[in-house]
Amino acid sequence: MRPWQTLSRPLRRYPVRPPDSGIKRRKSIWERIHLDPWLLGLLLLLMGGGLLVLYSASGQRIDTVIAQAIRFGVAIVVMVVIAQLSPSTFLRWAPFAYGVGLAMLVAVEIVGDVGMGAKRWLEIPGVIRFQPSEMMKLAVPLMVAAYLNRCQLPPRFRHILVCAVIIGVPVVLTAIQPDLGTSLLVASAAVIVVLLAGLSWRLIGLVSALIAAGLPLLWMNMQNYQRQRVLTFLDPDSDPLGSGWNIIQSTTAIGSGGLWGKGWLKGTQSQLEFLPERHTDFIIAVLGEEFGLVGMLVLLFLYVVIVGRGLWLATSSQDTFGRLLAGSIILTFFIYVFVNVGMVSGILPVVGVPLPLVSYGGTSSVTLMAGFGILMSIHAHRRLLPR
Repeated sequence: MRPWQTLSRPLRRYPVRPPDSGIKRRKSIWERIHLDPWLLGLLLLLMGGGLLVLYSASGQRIDTVIAQAIRFGVAIVVMVVIAQLSPSTFLRWAPFAYGVGLAMLVAVEIVGDVGMGAKRWLEIPGVIRFQPSEMMKLAVPLMVAAYLNRCQLPPRFRHILVCAVIIGVPVVLTAIQPDLGTSLLVASAAVIVVLLAGLSWRLIGLVSALIAAGLPLLWMNMQNYQRQRVLTFLDPDSDPLGSGWNIIQSTTAIGSGGLWGKGWLKGTQSQLEFLPERHTDFIIAVLGEEFGLVGMLVLLFLYVVIVGRGLWLATSSQDTFGRLLAGSIILTFFIYVFVNVGMVSGILPVVGVPLPLVSYGGTSSVTLMAGFGILMSIHAHRRLLPR
């Protein structure tokens, strides 16, 4: 073949990579739907184990387990939907969510539904019954993170005062329901945002001193049963058949489980109904009695892995708002676990905090999964944010 005939042949096209550009890889299904498969798998495993324990704790009532499974299904749907939204959407809607939450807390005081001696619920007859204070566990840190996102960090004292007002109003409205446990969790979720913003040690010391100075005022404004809980924590045997009954029975159940437990559905404290609130706040005592120390360690290890995975996702955020909010969500989840295990085992006062995604409850499950949806959204949209 002659040279000019070679030049006249059609050129074969080879893919040429443009300069200074990376090779685009095909996104997985998980990346397209903005979900983290590892965290999702851990949460589903936790829910499945929770339903297993709930069946025993509820007195082997399958209708209770089905109702909880439906609530878990709704919570998962909420998580998936929220994960599709961008962090900028959360930032834009933070004031609206906070305002609606405050309005619902006020509505609870006016037309709230009373249950177990407290006015904490709003009910739409025949449709839904929910607890607005649970939603504030997300709305308040969301608002604080949105505010601090506009401030120069670390925050100054005037910024801390504004955050204190943002936190204080819903906390007071929740505490007067009365619901001291939820109010403390709402406060802790928002305070974590402020701490992650980078407070100076001087400000931390000043705020700690103010909190310590306000403890006597808090004690004077607590309900009688709340004071009794604190006194019972210090000496449970002072009233073994009254205020000390819960903690004595829960520690007895956990201790009687031993290393391997008595076996599923074979717990005496729970099945014979000595253990109060066994399907809600004290459900981990049921697990400890039936599955022993090994079962409790497996559950706690699962929680630790979830928190670790959540922290890894939180560190991937590329803006202030995302880091503050994501860090608050996963660290607050850790506080829920710590407080519940602590109060059931007797190292903390009983404050009525459910065990996340194990205790029976609808609003708390939806709120927790919505928080994980926000966490996954922040991680999934990290490449869309300016570096």
